[in-house]
Amino acid sequence: MNANGRLARWLAVVALLAVLIAGCVQLREIFMPSAPGVTDEWAALLDEIRTFERRIGFRETDNFFDLSHEQEAFPFCGYASRFYLPYSYEDPAIRWLESVTEQECRELAHYADAYFGAVEALGESGTPVTPAMITGKLDRFLYLVMHEDCHDQFDLPYGIEEALCNLIAYKAMAVFSEEKFGSYARDNRAIRRYADAQSRLTRATISYYEQLATLYARHERAEISSDVLLRERTAIFKKAERALAWTRGELNNVGIASDMTYSRHYPFLESVFEALGRDLARTVAFFRHVDQIKPSGAAVMKRHHIATEKSLEFIRAYEAAVAETIKKALAESRAGGTDHARLSTLR
Repeated sequence: MNANGRLARWLAVVALLAVLIAGCVQLREIFMPSAPGVTDEWAALLDEIRTFERRIGFRETDNFFDLSHEQEAFPFCGYASRFYLPYSYEDPAIRWLESVTEQECRELAHYADAYFGAVEALGESGTPVTPAMITGKLDRFLYLVMHEDCHDQFDLPYGIEEALCNLIAYKAMAVFSEEKFGSYARDNRAIRRYADAQSRLTRATISYYEQLATLYARHERAEISSDVLLRERTAIFKKAERALAWTRGELNNVGIASDMTYSRHYPFLESVFEALGRDLARTVAFFRHVDQIKPSGAAVMKRHHIATEKSLEFIRAYEAAVAETIKKALAESRAGGTDHARLSTLR
């Protein structure tokens, strides 16, 4: 084949690849659409979300009434020893700092696991709509509003409430989206894909955390050296970063412990949702009932002889006590002791 023939063939291959790539992009958009951005009509969308929230039993909150022009997002910085795996973001082993720049936070990484990030909204604080919310994606906007409004409905231990509000937000997003856009609409498929993906990531988080917990337990029993601990945890984090969509080199003990706050009890709470017929209104009412009958923090401290609520011992014991309350309340509900009509009166 002469030079002109090789050039013509090469150009034909390039053209074919261009067509195939364009086709793949179009097919990906058909089967795996990404969520659109939040439009200028975000205030009207917020009103629709709030109407939906009332339908499922949410009480009105003080969140998202104003647009903040000063607070782009809410930064945070936490750090902890590399030789201790924290239980959750409440673990006293993590030191959380305010008014710290990203550079200042990352400088802590010279001697500890440091985790810097920013969230677009904060629940239970009359959080405003921030520029980060309305310049982001629609799926994230829906999640933030529903998750943060959920926090204002309950007064449960954060290890329970974070997972519960993620569960309610993911399930509510799917229902709201289908009602608003229709089953086959691109926006609906993108939002449902986001909710489903986040639910799967929750289970993956639990799996990788458990691998780390096993490794740290071996180190605590002096079965492996500190060097082996750090080397093997690095390998686990590399796999976890790919699976959990973290930036390479960013995931550490503080990050995964924070994610576990939202994940640890999620499968259990989802099983409760399933047992309640996947009914969002009934689920909100059920957990409001649990909130009313749960043991007090003081009672848990007395039962377990715990001196302070700031201890990890209390955090774990309180979560366990509320989880047991949920199980008992669900058993009563199944036995007819707390039927749907009674739950409805608790909204």
